[in-house]
Formats: sequence, C-alpha cells, structure tokens
Amino acid sequence: MTEGICAFLAGVWLLQQLPALPAPSWSWLMPLLLPALGRGPWLRLPAALSLGFLLALVQAHWNLGYRLQPELEGKSLQVTGTLASVVQEDARRLRFDLEPDTLTLAGQAVPAPRRIRLSWYRSDQRPRPGERWRLLLRLKRPRGFANPAGFDYAGWLYRQGVDATGYVRSSPLNRRLGPPRWDSLLLRLRHRIGRLIDLRVANRPGAGLLRALVIGDRSGLEREQRELLRRTGTSHLVAISGLHIGIVAGFGFLLGRFLWGRSSLLSGRFAAQRAGAVAGLGAALLYAALAGFSIPTRRALIMTAVVLGGVALNRPVRPSRALAQVLLLVLLTDTGAVLAPGFWLSFGAVAVILGALSGRLHRPATAAGVGRIQLAVSLGLLPLLLAWSLPVSLASPLINLLLVPLFSMLVVPLALLATLAGLVSDALGGLLFHGLGMALEWFWSGLGLIDTMTASWQLAGGVERPLWQVVALVGGVLLLQSPAGIPGRWLGLLPLLLLIWPPTQPPPRPGGFRFDLLDVGQGMAAVIRTRQHTLVYDAGPRYSARFDAGRAILAPFLQWSGVGRIDRLILSNGDADHSGGARGLLREIPAGRIQSGEPERIGLVGVEPCRAGEAWSWDGVRFRFLHPTAGEWRGNDASCVLRVEGRAGSLLLTGDIERPAERSLLRQAGRQLDVDLVVVPHHGSRTSSSPGLVAATSPRFALVAAGYRNRFGFPRPEVVARWRAAGAAVAGTAGEGAIHFEFGADGELTGPSGWRRDHARYWNGDP
Repeated sequence: MTEGICAFLAGVWLLQQLPALPAPSWSWLMPLLLPALGRGPWLRLPAALSLGFLLALVQAHWNLGYRLQPELEGKSLQVTGTLASVVQEDARRLRFDLEPDTLTLAGQAVPAPRRIRLSWYRSDQRPRPGERWRLLLRLKRPRGFANPAGFDYAGWLYRQGVDATGYVRSSPLNRRLGPPRWDSLLLRLRHRIGRLIDLRVANRPGAGLLRALVIGDRSGLEREQRELLRRTGTSHLVAISGLHIGIVAGFGFLLGRFLWGRSSLLSGRFAAQRAGAVAGLGAALLYAALAGFSIPTRRALIMTAVVLGGVALNRPVRPSRALAQVLLLVLLTDTGAVLAPGFWLSFGAVAVILGALSGRLHRPATAAGVGRIQLAVSLGLLPLLLAWSLPVSLASPLINLLLVPLFSMLVVPLALLATLAGLVSDALGGLLFHGLGMALEWFWSGLGLIDTMTASWQLAGGVERPLWQVVALVGGVLLLQSPAGIPGRWLGLLPLLLLIWPPTQPPPRPGGFRFDLLDVGQGMAAVIRTRQHTLVYDAGPRYSARFDAGRAILAPFLQWSGVGRIDRLILSNGDADHSGGARGLLREIPAGRIQSGEPERIGLVGVEPCRAGEAWSWDGVRFRFLHPTAGEWRGNDASCVLRVEGRAGSLLLTGDIERPAERSLLRQAGRQLDVDLVVVPHHGSRTSSSPGLVAATSPRFALVAAGYRNRFGFPRPEVVARWRAAGAAVAGTAGEGAIHFEFGADGELTGPSGWRRDHARYWNGDP
C-alpha cells in the first residue's frame, strides 16, 4: 500500500512540472487504470503513478477554468460579492478576498472567478468579513515577478485558490449591500480576535506573532521578523500546522480523558481513552477553524483525524500506515499541495520522527533522547531544505530544542487562553495579552541575539544545487540514521561536506561578461558580472515598507549567482522606480562605490555623481559613462548612461533619459552609441527613443524594463514599432521575466533567454 501511495505522489508531482497542461480528455483513462491497482507491483505501481498524474490533471484544469478571462484584464468591471477573508489594514490600503456572485462588463454578465484578492487604496470605508458589497474593479490574472531565486507569487496564489487580483476604483457605485451573512460567523469571530490582539498588544513586536498563532494571519509579521525566523530555522513555530494542531489536540485529549475518567458511569459506557481522542479531535477542529482552515492547517487536521480517529474507534493503525493514509487523503483533496515546501517538510519531519521512534535511534525517555530526536529531524530535513533552496541553520537543532517546548507548553496555550479570556472579559484578556506581548518582545530580542551569535553557522538560501548533490545528501542522511549495527555509518558524513562548498556558476572568462535585466515590475534593475567583478545598475522600486525590489529580488538573485559584494552600484536617477530598492539591497549585500546622476536625491551617504567620460576596465571588459555631461541636468535627463563593451559586443544602459538628453548624447557620444544591445530609455515612453537615437544605436536587441499592464501603458506601441523598424528584436521583462545575455570571451553573443518562458509552469504562463 505504501509503495502505491508513493507512486501516486510521484505522478502528482510530475504533473506540476509541466509548462502547459495536456488535454483534459486524457482523464478518461482513469477508470481503465483502477482495476490494475489490485494486481502485482509491476502493474500496480505504474497504474498508481498514472492515476496520480491524471487526478492532478483534472484538478488543474478545474482550477484554471475559473481564472479571469484574458480579455477582461484592465477593464472596469462591476462585481457583487461577499468578503471572504479577514480584512488587513495599513496606512495605505485595505486588503481582502472577495467571493463574487456576479461580474459584469458594461452591464453584460461575464464569467466570474471563484475568489479575487483586492486592494482598496485610501478608502474611508471599513468593510467587514461576511458583508455583501458592490464594487467597481480593475482586475488582472494572477501574476508575479519571474526571476532566478525569486518567490513564485503566481504559484502561491494558485495554491490559495485566488483566480484574479486587482484593486477597487473610486466610484459612487461602491456600497455595502447588506450586513454579514449568517454563515460568516466564524470569519467574523476571526476578524474580531485580530482586532482584539491589535488593540491589546498595539505597537509591540509580539502582535504579529500572536495573530499568526491564534488566527493564522501572518500578515502582521514584519519582513525582518520573517527573515529572522527563516535564518534560525524556526518559521514552523508561527505557522498553524502540525506542531500547533498537535499541541491543541494533545491538550484536548488529556483534558477529555481526565474529565471523562472522573465518572465511573461514563467510563463504564465509553473508555476514557476513546473519549479523550474525541475531545482532542474536537479541539483540533476548533483550532483549525479559528485559523481559517488554511492549507497547512487542513493537512495537519487530516493527520490528526487519522490518528485520533483510530483511537476513538478502537482501531489503531501502524504509524507508518497512518502516515501513508494521511498522505493519500491530502493528495486526493488537493493535488496542488505538492507545490508547497511545507507539504514536504511536514511529512518529512513526521517520517523522520517515526523512524527515530521505531528503534533506529534510542527512544526519548530522557532529555538526551529528545535532543537526539530533534537532531534526527534537523538532519533528515536537510536535503529537503536544500532542494527548495531554503536557508539552513546548523544551530537550528539547539534552537528548536529550546523553543519547541516553550511554544508547546506555554506560548500557544497562553495565547489561546488570553483570546478566550478577552472574548469574555476585557480586563482579564487585556492583562493576559499585555503579559504575552512583553514576553514575546523578549522572545524576538533573544532570537535576534541567537541569530547574531550563530551567523557563521548559517547556510544561505537561494543557492540552486544540482540534482546529484541532493541525491548524495539524501543517501548520506539515510546512512547516518540507519540502525547502529550497520557498518560504515560514518561514511554518511562525506556527502555533508558538500555543504562547505556551495555550488557557484563558473565565472565568465576575461573579455566576457554576463548581463541580466531583472523583472522588478514598473522599474529597473540590471546586473553585469565579469570574471571577478559585479556592477548593479539600478535597484528597482520600493513598493511598501515591507517590500522592495532590492531586498526581495536583487539580493536573492545575487546570492543565487554567488555574489557576496557589489563592486559598483549605479542608481541612474533619484526616482523611486530606479533607486527605491537601494536601502533594502545594501542591508543584504555591501557595495563598494555608489554613483548616481542625482546623488542629492538618493538619501545615502557617500553617493558620487556619474559624469560623461569616466571610464574603467574590469577583466578585459570596458565601461564608460556617456551622460550626464557637465551642466544642469535634472530629473529623467540626469540619468547615468553607461556603455559596456566586451569581445562579443556592447550594450547601452540609458536610465530614463528623454529627448533633450538624447540630443546631447547624439552630439557628444557619436559612434560610441553604435551597440549590439540597448535597454530602451524610460521604459518605452513616447518622450524617449527619438528616431535619431534609434538610428545611431542600431542594436540587434532592444530590451524594455516595464511592469505587466502598468498604468502608464509602457512600452508605447509606436516606440516598439520604431525599434523594430530599425532591425532590433524587442523583448520586455513584463512578458519574459528576467532576461539573460551571455557576452562570451570567444566573441559569441548568446541570448536572450527569458526566465518566465524557460521555467514556465502551467499556472504562471502567459494567456
């Protein structure tokens, strides 16, 4: 049975690797494959794999069938629907999910998505969960940035069941249609608890953590807090999943068994052990409901139900068999679960614990035994963390040995107790929340201190390892955790030595360089790498206090590329879409020299101006500023214009220059403008790319850094047509994602390769 379920899992996983889905008609093979499950393994395992593949195919077609139609993107749509999530608020906007009843375009009904994620900027309205609203919207299909080592936001939306994203337009049509519906009681309770926590733990670092632990809303965690949890290997402590559901179920089990056992009458009719299992399952169900039945919570609830259900029915099953049954149930209900690292980490952790308790390791009768279990889990999950390019802290076994009992026995129970008290008594709830808030401040301070002390023990995430290394690490871990009688177990340490030398891309040879134009939305960020040097041109925009392109996109890309220091950072001008991510980038990766066309607007210490004529050479590659020349250049026309030349050709980075700066370039630079690749000025605005500049550069490739369906309409169609008429192949980050070129030392120019197309999956491709 277990082998068949693993084959089924492999089939589900294989479907998720496809860039496009096969026709749904293949699903008719499923009834024909079912009889083969009862045959020998030579037939049963291929049949199980095929069934997993086909079930995932059916679910994927079903899910994508509710996506917003491409022709509706950017149109003004009127929707009536129900708020289906807790409302998140900050200084700029409200954010919530809406389940539409109707969607209309110019009065005509159009197909409505199942769930829409909306932002409402500068609104004086305060919608509440469960209310019905009529709103005027602008929508687009789920989409995210596409960069190496970047977060797959489109994949995350797909797993959450979100079929469109957008914003509410200002309109008198926007109005509340009715009070919260009766079936939104749970959602309103979660909203009330969230507001209660915000009120009682206001402006304390622990507020976001308490919201995460009680109602499963991690939006209140600051970016620094999320990164701290990731670096120390403690992110699981704030996710309502197996650990927390198990804690609550365990308390429910013990309390139910104790209370039931006090009555001889009840105990005689129904065993206290079985009554405790029912109570534990009920407690787990209530906690999962409080967390909104999120995907990790549902997975943990199924696992708890299988185990405690067997106890309640007096039909306990073997742990390994129970784990396989849970795995099958999770996959049957949600084949997309395999897309989440948490799926693999949670099942992997349980499998390692079961292996440790089955005699491969000493049973944890003492604190030393518990420590061995924690070490086994950390070691067992190591290949999975590396396979998902997640950070690894070698100190995490020790950290979790301290924090898991602390959260299990104190933090989670007290958080739930404070919530219950706060719903009954403001005074008592306020007292408990105040104490918890202070304690969690100490937690963050202590975790930060531990992070500083163990910084040298951390292996950075975002480094993509080849498959053979992951396989070798899996073999080493299995050998280390094998029974003590097996000789040569110490050989399992050898693959772990691979961690000391993380894989790096071979650097370009002298005279060659790599060029990457990253997908940062409506902004710009580019990276040039020679054999021993790295130049970053622009740092992308800062979207909010919690998200900027420098920290979220550029820094992970550089770490993925093996870059630990930026030799020169050029911020072409002071506009936020070019320099907004600079501070976030510099928090992660230091830079040697920083230059800008508007140094006074950057807001960083030591920024130097870039001036036409300044030139240097790195590893056989020549760099020269062509603009700004001496004079009063301001705004877009003050942008640094940089020419880069190697053996395979040359490129021109133009920033946001417009017609006046272009005319100056044509007068001053002359033949130096003749290049192979141009990044189109000002994202393809009609105020740039004059016919003279296009003719003078005569590039083979013209690249546009612009956001998908940006509000400016960049690049303008007439500008694209002008570059194409000059013989240039035009590509943009909005469609291609990050764009890569290789200027080889052998004189060969290779590219473009677009990350979105080269690494497409069926949920994030273009319509």
